[in-house]
Amino acid sequence: MAEVLVTIDTELSSRLHRHGASLGENLARSIAGKAGDAAYGVGWQMDMLERAGLKAVFFVDPMPALAHGSDFLAPMIAPMLARGHEVQLHSHTEWLEWASHAPVGGRARNIGDFDLAEQITVLTLARDLLTSAGAPRPTAFRAGNYGADDRTIAALATLGIRWDSSVNIGCPDDSCRVSRKTHAPVDLGGVVELPVSGLLDRPGHFRPAQICALSGWEMRAALRHAAAGEAPFVIVTHSFEMLSRDRERPNRMVMRRFRAMCEEIARHPGLQSVGFRDLDPAEVLARSRAERPLLAANRVRTAGRMVEQAIATALYERPARPSRA
Repeated sequence: MAEVLVTIDTELSSRLHRHGASLGENLARSIAGKAGDAAYGVGWQMDMLERAGLKAVFFVDPMPALAHGSDFLAPMIAPMLARGHEVQLHSHTEWLEWASHAPVGGRARNIGDFDLAEQITVLTLARDLLTSAGAPRPTAFRAGNYGADDRTIAALATLGIRWDSSVNIGCPDDSCRVSRKTHAPVDLGGVVELPVSGLLDRPGHFRPAQICALSGWEMRAALRHAAAGEAPFVIVTHSFEMLSRDRERPNRMVMRRFRAMCEEIARHPGLQSVGFRDLDPAEVLARSRAERPLLAANRVRTAGRMVEQAIATALYERPARPSRA
């Protein structure tokens, strides 16, 4: 069976913070995913996954504790662990801008912008914030903005973190600067890179397996392609991704994609929902020595997604018209 990891980058918004949002407002919009009287964030995502018998990997960013203190972390993490999901380490170094006692001298958007010693310091701090909030010691990491470099991999090795999932070959080169970029698992000197999976949506163009990036048809096709292979399939989404970009209303199209993804993983006999702690690095590497080609482009499938995206934008991304009295 091919393992599927549903990874959820779980993070407060530095943009909302910069524009004056309180901690409570940021948690409500970025983590709980509140819109009106309902919520479509991590709680809703766990409900959908558990209904299908699946688990999630929550890549939790503890760096906002530099601005707000760490008290909010334990109540955020506890339900994830109590419900049987996995918590791993995420880090957005933008939050260093608001640190009252910065652990390093400089400020930068990405972890890969710091030297090795500074990266070790930042990642140690982030790890300790996470474990102090009740999470097990992390075994996997994903850089905020996918902004890792080769020094990040060396820092992870120093900290004993065996897995990295910062490589997304569809992201701009100036974000992810890990030199060995691939869509298959690879050993990077003691750290196994398990990159974000995807498909070709046109010849030579990679489209990541992200809920907001692939249609339900594309995701089903990519999962079925993965089931015939040997490498784990890594899906990425965010704690706030079920909302419109302004985080004011639910995006029903993206929500349907999430439910369809859960249903496909649950019913396919060749797919198995796992976390990083369920994987053995040596065994994954042994199975994945031959890099299997990505699912080939299909013009009709790609065109269908583009039409779907246009409809979703029209329905859910434009401000609602005020009602007439």
